[in-house]
Amino acid sequence: MKRREFITLLGGAAAGWPLAARAQQAARLPTIGFLGATSASAQTQWTTAFVQRLRDLGWIEGRTVAIEYRWAEGRNDRFAEIAVEFVRLKVDVIVTQGGAVGAAEQATSVIPIIFAAAVNPLGSGLVASLARPGGNATGLSIQSIDLVGKRLELLRQVVPNLHQLAIAAHVGYSASVLEMREVQATTRAVGIEVATIEIQRAEDIAPGIEALKGRAQALYVCPAPLMTANQTLINASALAAHLPTMHPLQEYVESGGLMSYGASFPDLYRRAGDYVDKILRGAKPADLPVEQPTKFDLIVNLKTAKALGLELPPTLLALADEVIE
Repeated sequence: MKRREFITLLGGAAAGWPLAARAQQAARLPTIGFLGATSASAQTQWTTAFVQRLRDLGWIEGRTVAIEYRWAEGRNDRFAEIAVEFVRLKVDVIVTQGGAVGAAEQATSVIPIIFAAAVNPLGSGLVASLARPGGNATGLSIQSIDLVGKRLELLRQVVPNLHQLAIAAHVGYSASVLEMREVQATTRAVGIEVATIEIQRAEDIAPGIEALKGRAQALYVCPAPLMTANQTLINASALAAHLPTMHPLQEYVESGGLMSYGASFPDLYRRAGDYVDKILRGAKPADLPVEQPTKFDLIVNLKTAKALGLELPPTLLALADEVIE
């Protein structure tokens, strides 16, 4: 081979090395399967907190870790389909929440599963114990059912003579049903009458709330992906029915609800990043205890209060972590 031809061949091969190296590096990136129960827009704050925490820990999306995002759009039937897809993709860890955790556990007993938010991980059988989960899933509890009494107490500050309460629950979602029953039991104990809207699909929401006109003084919304995906519709329907609303998540209030009280989901997803970091560095889910929320937020929407003709007590506003004006 002539010297010039050899140099040309060598140069061409060298030019290809960086591309080949990058391709091999990309192929070796640890991969997170992120199963969002609702939509990308509904979970923006949560996802941002998760990705930022990973970055803080050295996991930079596209450089040191890959993230495959999938969105169930509030449809429970999508959970299993997405979980199976993640198994097929051979992701290194699955991050999800609530009812999607069970679908992921059915799809795999090998891939680690981190739940950023679960209503009752022990009672629903997601883990063997909180201290030692024992299987391939662990994460964070939201303690939503434990907060029912506090939410009702706050609601009664807004509606002092509350004696008729409506509950909206997605009856196809076990966590929503559990909370509905807890609300029913708590209100029964203090003599509050309850009307329940049993939601099966999004089309049930507007007519169900409209039927409450004159039958309820306030509306308690139980958490579920279907409800989160349709939070704007819930709030518009409640406003039309002149019903103050109590919600589980801040996002509901930002879209027009009256108030919410519960664990901070951005904080929970941030902490889920710590679990993923440990898993990717070799820890086993079975050995990582389930953690409880440490940050709880009371969010109040003054615009909605004004539209409902409500004068919120100064003591309530003083307690609020955020007031939307």
